[in-house]
Amino acid sequence: MLRAIEHRGGKVLILDQSKLPHHIEDVECSDWRQVADCIKTLKIRGAPAIGIAAAMGAALGADSIKAGDFEEFIRKLEPVLSGLLSTRPTAVNLKWALERAKGRAFAEREHPVADIKEALWREAEEIHAEDIAANKAIGRWGAQFIKDGDTILTHCNAGALATGGYGTATAPIFVAHEEGRKINVIVDETRPVLQGARLTALEMKEAGIPATLITDNSAGALMRKGEIDLAIVGTDRTARNGDVANKIGTYSVAVLARENGVPFYVAAPMSSIDFAMPSGDMIPVEERSEDEVFHIGGVRIAPHGIKARNMAFDITPARYVTAIITELGAFRPKDIKKLNGPALAELNLEEIRL
Repeated sequence: MLRAIEHRGGKVLILDQSKLPHHIEDVECSDWRQVADCIKTLKIRGAPAIGIAAAMGAALGADSIKAGDFEEFIRKLEPVLSGLLSTRPTAVNLKWALERAKGRAFAEREHPVADIKEALWREAEEIHAEDIAANKAIGRWGAQFIKDGDTILTHCNAGALATGGYGTATAPIFVAHEEGRKINVIVDETRPVLQGARLTALEMKEAGIPATLITDNSAGALMRKGEIDLAIVGTDRTARNGDVANKIGTYSVAVLARENGVPFYVAAPMSSIDFAMPSGDMIPVEERSEDEVFHIGGVRIAPHGIKARNMAFDITPARYVTAIITELGAFRPKDIKKLNGPALAELNLEEIRL
């Protein structure tokens, strides 16, 4: 299984996803600014993966700091944290991971600066390991919705390349496949950067799972013909009320799924749920360069002299979501708010399944 990021020998190795599927190359980062650039330029993408990258970038930045005490160290660390935070606005994992890194630094404030630096690397490694474990748990919960013979639609890439490993939306697919169920995957190409065509299709091929690539505007027609049994997507941020921010086009898939009676599931690790965000209306939606719309594979496809809009994400209201699958179980969107606190509510999956 391809891996998005790795810490090795005091450096951060990031698989350059902008060159997939034709070239497998790592970017070797020895400076936090290189990590920040990889996040901003989509060399690494996917909410959990950029959270891990941010934590490792913070540790990398800390290594370069010369400070005699904690106060000087944390003052010099702040620009590193703010620089990493500014790279992309929508995915909550970025902020979450950086807050964990800063919290770990403060927890170690009575120790020598060298020990604090080591603690930041341990925190980053823990975030990475926790994400892999969460993905596998999501896979176990989500696989219960997949029957033998099902055809599953997914949008964008929420696989191992978007996470610490194993994936979120792909995790139930992998588990069902490993358990011997015969399944098929319909992969939306996901314009304009083609994460589905370049990344998800590659992951399905590597796993030996039958997959069919479609243009984004084909999903509704296939649903109407009864050729899709369920849809599973990832999320970059889920609000407390169950609204979901995910790759542009997700909202369209959700509305089409509702119209055609197709269950629409969202795989959301707890790290992607923003309990401080009351609804999706308040989630910042990133807009990226026009060039991503004007070009495919470096070739311009549109005439000069026109404008383009390039919204990277959209918001899917909770009413279109059948269930949100977390590492704690699968829940109705309205019950997500119950996961914020000691009284965690695990709902009966049979009550959620359409």
